[in-house]
Amino acid sequence: MPERKRPRRTPQRILETSLALFNRFGEPHITTADIADEMNISPGNLYYHFRNKDDIIGALYEALEAGIMPLLALPDRRGASVEDLWLLLHLLFERMREYRFFYRDLDEITSRNRRLAARFASLTRRGENTVIELCRGLVAAGEMRASEREIAALASNAMLVATYWMSFQRISTHHGGDAAAGNAAAISLDRAAYQVLALIAPYLVGDGRALIERLGENYL
Repeated sequence: MPERKRPRRTPQRILETSLALFNRFGEPHITTADIADEMNISPGNLYYHFRNKDDIIGALYEALEAGIMPLLALPDRRGASVEDLWLLLHLLFERMREYRFFYRDLDEITSRNRRLAARFASLTRRGENTVIELCRGLVAAGEMRASEREIAALASNAMLVATYWMSFQRISTHHGGDAAAGNAAAISLDRAAYQVLALIAPYLVGDGRALIERLGENYL
């Protein structure tokens, strides 16, 4: 007889429901009462597990961070390649899309939660350092020509574009309607990754530059 699936615990269900509602309607437009109502539980039951909405957001951010941190590890025992950057960006945008409410409402969320803002700033710096090290590896392999100052600027710009890309795409594809309609616009992970790599492309030589040019042909 097959083993029966264990029912999800209430805290997990609260987080899953909150994530779905935040992604669909935007975090500022959802209250704890909305979450409880969607789950058919009392607000008191929700508050037993999470004191307020910021506690829920904090738990969701921890899950987002836990999904991103392993991606920022550098390749072991071999030189970096453009494919490493491409894979890193693609996987990064997958995680970001899963928790897209955070990036859509980033300024509002971080402005009222200093601790979370500090953690996100630290994660962003970690991302910059990973891009810097990957670029240094490309320079060492002869696939990139850039100074340390240029690499530092590229890393900052790459994180800037990555952080706000989904907001930019949502706005640029929004032709009226409510927030849910705007958020339903398809988010192309390949296009997002290419936009970041396009910053680095002018500094690449050889096969890496040719690869990015081929990728770019899909978006002309």
